[in-house]
Amino acid sequence: MDIRQGFLVTLAAFLTLSIYSFLYGDNPLYRFAEHLFVGVSAAYWMCQGFWSTIVGNVIPRTSETLAAYFQVPFKEYSWQYIVPVILGIILLMRLVPKLSWISRWPLAFIIGTTAGLNLPRYLQSDFIQQMNNTFIPLLPDWQGIGYFFSSFSFSMEGQFVQILTNVVIFVGVLCGLIYFFFSKEHKGAFGVASRLGIWILMVTFGASFGYTVMGRISLLVGRITFLFHDWLNIL
Repeated sequence: MDIRQGFLVTLAAFLTLSIYSFLYGDNPLYRFAEHLFVGVSAAYWMCQGFWSTIVGNVIPRTSETLAAYFQVPFKEYSWQYIVPVILGIILLMRLVPKLSWISRWPLAFIIGTTAGLNLPRYLQSDFIQQMNNTFIPLLPDWQGIGYFFSSFSFSMEGQFVQILTNVVIFVGVLCGLIYFFFSKEHKGAFGVASRLGIWILMVTFGASFGYTVMGRISLLVGRITFLFHDWLNIL
């Protein structure tokens, strides 16, 4: 490891320990690392946006002189690219207190456009697709009771596991919907289904939380490995 690489690894270890120092309490080292991370991230994405959006898309279609200056091939004039340039300039009026109100127009355009473009995608993936996955046969590939027992198997591809999986999905969806149905008092069989819906929801939330925790633990293991292997070289 040369001097430059050793300096960068030590700097990374210092920033890692500075971030974890928040576990002891808020302190200047943590605030320094936090502000450095935010500043570097903002600068990085600003540079990415400038070179990919302005230099990569706008300039080659709006100015032949600027395209030659930035050494990018000039394509052809396109007035559609003038509109986002004007909206971008108006958005910067937020930095001028007396004209900051004008920046609401491009901001509203950005939010409205993003909402309109994402609505069909999320409607398809988070609503229609999930509904479609619940419309499943309770007895998939059913060929009679004799075939069922003759080919009985606990493998994932077996008919028994497929039937059990589809029944669990059907009962889970039905009981989960019953829990949120408040037009009827949760008593008797309706109450049993409602309580089963609570259990199913808790298991689902627990699995999601466990998945998130495991992801964070994976990040922690990565940082510890970096400190003890790459920095201290004792592993």
